[in-house]
Amino acid sequence: MFMVTIDRDKCDGCAACADACPAGILGMLDDGKADVTGEAYDCMGCETCVATCPNECYTVTEV
Repeated sequence: MFMVTIDRDKCDGCAACADACPAGILGMLDDGKADVTGEAYDCMGCETCVATCPNECYTVTEV
C-alpha cells in the first residue's frame, strides 16, 4: 500500500497532478489547491504526481 502526501503550501493550483493521476484519487478543492479527493488507499505508488508536479509538492511512500 502507498501513501501520497501533498505539501499544499507549495501547490499553485495548476491541476497537472489531478489530470495525470491514473488512479483518479487527486483533485482540486474549492480553494484552488490539489488534495486527495478519492480513496487514498487506491494510490498505486506510480509517482506520476511526483513526476508531473512542477512545484515538487508530492511525496509517495510505501506503508
